[in-house]
Amino acid sequence: MNPTTPAALPFTGDPEADALLAADPMALLIGFVLDQQVSVQKAFSGPLELRRRTGTLDAAELAAMDAGDLEAAFRERPALHRFPGNMAKRTQALCAAVAETYGDDPAGIWNEAADGPDLEKRLLALPGIGEMKTKALLSVLHQRFGLELEGLEAVLPQYPTLGDVDSAEALAEYQEEKRAYKARLKAEGGSFDPKGRAGKA
Repeated sequence: MNPTTPAALPFTGDPEADALLAADPMALLIGFVLDQQVSVQKAFSGPLELRRRTGTLDAAELAAMDAGDLEAAFRERPALHRFPGNMAKRTQALCAAVAETYGDDPAGIWNEAADGPDLEKRLLALPGIGEMKTKALLSVLHQRFGLELEGLEAVLPQYPTLGDVDSAEALAEYQEEKRAYKARLKAEGGSFDPKGRAGKA
């Protein structure tokens, strides 16, 4: 079953940015790449601002863009990320993978997946999308877009992710829970396990 499109994903507090995340699969993927060492709001506002600065979110166009020009777009103040140079490279690598592997159709990553494990494998293979981001993306696709695939339940995360966020209030609650969880792990000398367990570092 193909996903249905929600009106918005309430990740930024900006209605235009939230609507873009729901409407443009490339915006969603880029947001997840940027979701590292910055707030959720900052990361997922990035795709809209990147489109404003470059004129496109098309994967093939961004992949073909001069690397220096793309980095300049990331560095333009206010910078799109705490680490604009690194994130420009990651974004361009992601776009190249989508253009080359999926014919410039990011939605094909999940629309053409054979089953849940296949989708997980596809997401893990994308530059800038590690295991934690893959789990969160699987949850967003299932809970917010209604994606159903055979075997999807087996690869969904067993802990709260952005997939559980359906309002600004839910986002605030999610962020507070995440901060508290990380603080507990730090106090206990543990580390985050993307399968949902706390382990020793």
